[in-house]
Amino acid sequence: MNNDLVYIDLSYHSLNKYGEELCGDKVEIVKTKDKTIIVLADGLGSGVKANILATLTSKIMITMLEKGANLKETIDTITNTLPVCSIRQLAYSTFSILEIDNQLKCRIIEFDNPPTFVVRDHKIVELSKEVFYSSGKKVLISEIDLKVGDELTLCSDGVIHAGVGRFLNHGWEWVHVAEFLVKQRLNSAANLNRRLIESCNRLYDEKPGDDTTAVTVKIKLPQKIHLFTGPPEDETLDHDLIKNFMREEGKKIVCGGTAANIVSRELNREIITDISYIDPNIPPMAIIKGIDLVTEGVLTLKMVLDRLREINKNCVDFVLTKEDAVSKLLKYFIEDSTHIYFSVGHAINPAHQNPDFPEELSIKINVVRDLIEELKIMGKIVILQYTDR
Repeated sequence: MNNDLVYIDLSYHSLNKYGEELCGDKVEIVKTKDKTIIVLADGLGSGVKANILATLTSKIMITMLEKGANLKETIDTITNTLPVCSIRQLAYSTFSILEIDNQLKCRIIEFDNPPTFVVRDHKIVELSKEVFYSSGKKVLISEIDLKVGDELTLCSDGVIHAGVGRFLNHGWEWVHVAEFLVKQRLNSAANLNRRLIESCNRLYDEKPGDDTTAVTVKIKLPQKIHLFTGPPEDETLDHDLIKNFMREEGKKIVCGGTAANIVSRELNREIITDISYIDPNIPPMAIIKGIDLVTEGVLTLKMVLDRLREINKNCVDFVLTKEDAVSKLLKYFIEDSTHIYFSVGHAINPAHQNPDFPEELSIKINVVRDLIEELKIMGKIVILQYTDR
């Protein structure tokens, strides 16, 4: 299948070793016109030295591979550049590389990191591995043709060591992590990866004994969301705007009373207040036939923004089960979308210019732009379209 017809959903999170300000693991990702390349490097030890070594490894490798260097040349550069610890006789940085091309042909390269988890139809895929040596160091290479629904997880050894000395004698171990991953039923790479890392954190009793990093990739069909939240200043554009909005493929979301009124008028469909879920702290929703979600505007978007910031900053497992506007919009953004299109106009609700409103609510565009940045951190493809143009 051509990569243009699928979406490579990916996410990564890390836990620093307890007491350390810097993580000794480093992830680098690059997407070229031909492939997606991911490098996870694990520097020996922890703290500043490990962070520097992991950063050097990942930066050198991702740069060389992006520029077209062959695999052996890239690995030789690393193995000849980084020294070996004289005491432990271990390389100062281990690594995993994942390459996925436009035909979903995948190559996995591993050097002393835990084996990559490949899950298909909720079963672990056993990969055959070719061995080659670089400067006397053993490197493993696997190849697989990926399919929609496949999940791949790279990890540093902090994952499979989780719980050592606390809840588990030998750590979580690779086979147990594999059992955990095949049981998950999550739509997004972000949720799956976050749940894995949060599980590690609990096994460490929230005091990780090692830097712990995981990268999860999920091959998905595109899921598109079109969100209309700002009417154009020129009202004569309303008709064509809504006609084009309704023609778009994917879910339709309308945020804001003025935007909802325009949709209602142009479609000749009634706005019905949704009283199925009432929360005094969250603006209510409405129903318009043919629209998947109708919410209030800036206040709701700002609440969603704050929640996204919290999720991105703190790797916490969460379940979106509530039926309020904020939870529903978060679920669409996080679990049910790969591509998000914001249609925003420059007509400003006079209420948002009220000096009694918080300063950050005074300009709707800024809230949307900040939302877009947080969604991009999650790996979403986000496009901002101005309705006035």
